[in-house]
Amino acid sequence: MRLLCLPYSGGSAMIYARWRRLLPSWIDVQPVEWPGRGARMDEPPVTDPRVLASQLARELGAQLDAPYALFGHSLGAVIAFELAHSLIDRGAPAPAMLFASGAEAPAVRDGSKWREPLSDEALLRELRNLRGTPEEVLSNPELMRSALPVLRADFLMCGAYLYRPRPPLPCPVHVFGGVDDETSREALQAWGRETSASFTLHMLPGHHFFIHTQQAELIDLIGTALARQSGRSIGLHRSEDHERVLRPATP
Repeated sequence: MRLLCLPYSGGSAMIYARWRRLLPSWIDVQPVEWPGRGARMDEPPVTDPRVLASQLARELGAQLDAPYALFGHSLGAVIAFELAHSLIDRGAPAPAMLFASGAEAPAVRDGSKWREPLSDEALLRELRNLRGTPEEVLSNPELMRSALPVLRADFLMCGAYLYRPRPPLPCPVHVFGGVDDETSREALQAWGRETSASFTLHMLPGHHFFIHTQQAELIDLIGTALARQSGRSIGLHRSEDHERVLRPATP
C-alpha cells in the first residue's frame, strides 16, 4: 500500500520522511513534493490548485500500479482531494482511502481573504496565528526570505480554489481535526458529502499543527485505518526494528 503524502502551506513534503520508519513496513510512505520547494526548489511555485492537481496526476498516474492512499494536511488535504479526482478522470484506479487533515471540506471553504497577495507582515501574522512555526524561525530574516515567496504562492492557491460539484469519491474518507483549531467540527463533517463509501472523523488534541504535536496518535490511526481497509492484521510496528508507533511525538 502506497501512502502519498502532500504538504501544508509553505511546507515541504519531506516532513513525512520520518513516517517511513513509524508506519508498518507494508505501507510505502511517498512524500509528494510540489514545485518551488525541497527537491523541486528550482521550479516556480504554482498558484492554481487545479493546475497543481492536474500536474501531479500526470506525474504520478503511471506509477500507481499498486493500491494507494492519499494524505494531506491543511491545503494539502484540498490538493489531495483534487488529485484523487484528477487521477480517476485520467483512468487511474481510485485511492483506497483519502485522509484529509486540518482542513474544511472543499464545499464549505471560503478563501476570499487570500485572493490577493499578502504582504510579508500579513504572512508572518498568519504563521503566528497557526502556531506551527517557532518564533526563532519567524525572526530569522534569511530563512523567511526563502520561505515567504512559497508561502505567498500557497495562500494565493487557497484563494484561487473553487469547489466543483462532482460525483462522490468511491473510496472511504477519513478526516482529522484539532480540538483547538479554528476549523469547526461542522466544516470537517462536511467532508462526508464527498464519498459514496464510509466517512470517519477523529478529533485530536491541539491547534492547527496537531499533525506534529499528536504525531504518534495520528500515525496510529492512519495505520489502523489502512490495515482494516486492506484486511490486514493491525500490527503497528515495523518488523525490522520493532519501533512502536505509540511513542512520544516529536515536532
